[in-house]
Amino acid sequence: MSKVTTYINETVEEMRDKVSWPTYSELQRSSVLVLIGSLIFALVVGAMDFVFDSGLTWFYNQF
Repeated sequence: MSKVTTYINETVEEMRDKVSWPTYSELQRSSVLVLIGSLIFALVVGAMDFVFDSGLTWFYNQF
């Protein structure tokens, strides 16, 4: 049990003293960047889905 307590205490100490936390403005910029990247990725995947769906629908309607 002492190993678990030691592990938890060392983890808390490291998170408090040794981790470099971002500032609020850095966090905002990173969040906006992730949001924009996710939207672009979603649009690309959606466009690919639309093209493949249209192409396969056209192809299957030929028979």
